[in-house]
Amino acid sequence: WLRKKGLATASKKAGRVASEGLIGIKLKNKSGAIVEVNSETDFVARNEEFQTFVNDICNIALENNADLNKILSSNFPGSSKNVQDTLTDKIAKIGENISLRRAEMLSVSNGAVIGYMHNSVKDDLGKIGVLVGLESSADKKQLLEIGRQIAMHIATTKPLAKSINELDPKL
Repeated sequence: WLRKKGLATASKKAGRVASEGLIGIKLKNKSGAIVEVNSETDFVARNEEFQTFVNDICNIALENNADLNKILSSNFPGSSKNVQDTLTDKIAKIGENISLRRAEMLSVSNGAVIGYMHNSVKDDLGKIGVLVGLESSADKKQLLEIGRQIAMHIATTKPLAKSINELDPKL
């Protein structure tokens, strides 16, 4: 009965706006994944359980090439449920709408992927996250240094697109 009531509660909250939350980044070898998990309030984003949830989603995204459908259908760590069912349980427990909004993956064949988190609330979790991939045979330490600087500029300037071709011609 409680489970059914929780599912009903979660479906009622699905229409509510979730514009807060966290960005999470995970790096591994020459790849990186970045995810956005939204909640209705920033209070939820400060919750340790929510932060752990976002961190776990980042790991799953890294293993599934940031494909949202694959992420949602993947087994959630330490549980017999998939990510979608775990997300529904979190909505019922926390009492707010929570959504996995988007995920992206970046890989390089030779070089480095650098993650930068602005306004971190915890390691690799925060409000603004950037991934930069540098294809180069240069020294890894140099790549990490310049990649971090580039990522900081990206976070500051909030670009609308990666290239001019992606911009609305009206702009």
